[in-house]
Amino acid sequence: MNSKIQNDIKELVEQQVISKESASKMEAYYQSKKVDVPNRMFTVFGVLGGLLIGLGIILILAHNWDDFSKSIKTSLAFLPLVLGQVFVGISIFKNKNNVWKESTGTLLFFVVGSCISLISQIYNIPGNFSDFILTWILLCFPLIYFLRSHSLAILHIIFMTFYAADFGYSYLSNGKTPWYYLLLLGLVFPHYWQLLKYKSAANITSIFNWLFPLSLNIVLGTFVHKTSELGVLMYVVLYGIFYSIGKMPLFSNLKLRGNAYLVLGSLGTIYMLLLTSFDLMWEAIKKTELVYSSQEFYITLFLLLIAIGILIYGIAKQWISKIDLTHYTFLIFTIVFFAGFNNKYIPLIIINLLILAIGILTIKKGADTFHFGISNYGLLIIAVLIVCRFFDTEMSFVIRGVLFLGFGLGFFLTNYFMLKRQKEGKMNLKK
Repeated sequence: MNSKIQNDIKELVEQQVISKESASKMEAYYQSKKVDVPNRMFTVFGVLGGLLIGLGIILILAHNWDDFSKSIKTSLAFLPLVLGQVFVGISIFKNKNNVWKESTGTLLFFVVGSCISLISQIYNIPGNFSDFILTWILLCFPLIYFLRSHSLAILHIIFMTFYAADFGYSYLSNGKTPWYYLLLLGLVFPHYWQLLKYKSAANITSIFNWLFPLSLNIVLGTFVHKTSELGVLMYVVLYGIFYSIGKMPLFSNLKLRGNAYLVLGSLGTIYMLLLTSFDLMWEAIKKTELVYSSQEFYITLFLLLIAIGILIYGIAKQWISKIDLTHYTFLIFTIVFFAGFNNKYIPLIIINLLILAIGILTIKKGADTFHFGISNYGLLIIAVLIVCRFFDTEMSFVIRGVLFLGFGLGFFLTNYFMLKRQKEGKMNLKK
């Protein structure tokens, strides 16, 4: 235990602030926290060890592969798989510690992939890369729940995202949609839900809080083929869902680095609004004939229903602020998107005013809560909006220079007055 903590506890006992019994409980608590640290380190190194062993086996076999007969090649392909299963079996039936389970699970995961690829190569079994990845993931996903392994769940999310991206974005995909991605997402979700339910503040849960929305963000584009303009609306709605989820009590109490839904929802919404604040985007939307029977339309409708459902539920439970404009951005954008204005400048004005309003409200929120980060974020939104307008409006360099100076001064004065008010508030509390 930290000597400073020990001295503080001893001082509290001497001053009769706490009893000796309470002091013993506090020492036991801090001692248990100290024990957990090396366990986490051993788990990390165990996973890395399993990863390196698996890759090492693949490299050794690959180096000497041409010198072996077909029967030896087959035996060598299955030998690591058998050994990996034995190790995992020992982990399950003897209920080994987490370090052993994570290490053997990671080892078996990569051994399964090497075995599939080797057997395919030996017997010239046809197939494409995305099918190989899909088969690999489906064979290994039960290990997540048998071993209760976080590392295998992380590998599952990474590889399913890779599968969907390869299947949907590849130039050979020819408009194919990775529907199996939804199945893979559903298979790993129960593991994530258990972490949210019982370990919402843990570091490992924060990792999953980032992986899930990032995976959805990367893969959503693979569901867009015929009407790319609808893809813009799909992403706006998706970021609206992320933002509302990030405001849920389950996530809102987390530190910002652990609440990826809020971060990605806010940044993604602002990015999409800035992207559609240029006239080229609305010219393309105006020329496009929307196909209401397309899969893009049905997916957009499905996402809209989810976003509206979360919004209504959040307002009813009072964890969604009625004055937080970002919550309603996806609704405003959807109305503007389908309104079919004959004049492209009407949606442009609405979108630009929406960005400006979000920036001003963000600055106000930061000022009210004495949060420098929120205030500066609001100023940054407005500053980027003005920079964007420099590219599609004719302004002299003098006006641009004055605007930049004004915003630089605005950043300085806002932080100065907030810091001054904060100091005054502390002085009043001391009095």
